[in-house]
Amino acid sequence: MSASFENSRVIIAGGSSGIGLATAALLTAEKAHVTITGRTAGRLQEAAKAVPVAATAVVDGNDRSALDQFFAAQNSIDHLVIALSGAKGAGMFKDLSLDDLRAGFEGKFWPQLQTLQAALPYMRPGGSVTMITAISAISKSPGTAGLAAINGAIELMVPGLAKELQPLRINAVSPGVVDTPWWDFLPADAKADTFNAYAAQLPTGKVAAATDIAEAVLFLMHNSNTTGTILRCDGGFSL
Repeated sequence: MSASFENSRVIIAGGSSGIGLATAALLTAEKAHVTITGRTAGRLQEAAKAVPVAATAVVDGNDRSALDQFFAAQNSIDHLVIALSGAKGAGMFKDLSLDDLRAGFEGKFWPQLQTLQAALPYMRPGGSVTMITAISAISKSPGTAGLAAINGAIELMVPGLAKELQPLRINAVSPGVVDTPWWDFLPADAKADTFNAYAAQLPTGKVAAATDIAEAVLFLMHNSNTTGTILRCDGGFSL
């Protein structure tokens, strides 16, 4: 896949950390022209230090006017990666705050859809859109019903969007447990214990790094025969 993205114009929405940032690093290594967006200027400044050849832009995925203005300035886009996510929606349903679940949708579902819709007029026919969901969409694990609603809603749209928006290719990567800042709501020792417990259960024997998922994103971007697909990159979590 060397140089396959050379001079491609790529937007990574929500690329200031985690999977999005790892994807930016891989793409810039292949000489793509990458722009990372995010809501927080400080995090984008840190991202720029990690991937200095990538451009950055402060854009809120919930602000449609800002999205329209941003994409109008981009002209033609070859690939769009939507890694926008929130941190709410998890918890046992009997205790789950529905306000938190609503905030979870506002943090991931709606920003992903708004970003895609705003970008469509500028996407190159035959280009690609890759969304990031999560294995909670199908894992059936206690405490993940809210996350399943958010991620499952996105995944259910992917095949229909692929048919409707052809020849633009629409896919999603569904990660399992990944060592990203998403887990920073846990104290460091609790996070380490959680990761060790997951690693002991997974067929791969490890918690994924963000780069593991980024490599799956690049596959979907590169493979011109793949669309309407949810690629499970979960270390065997769903088995």
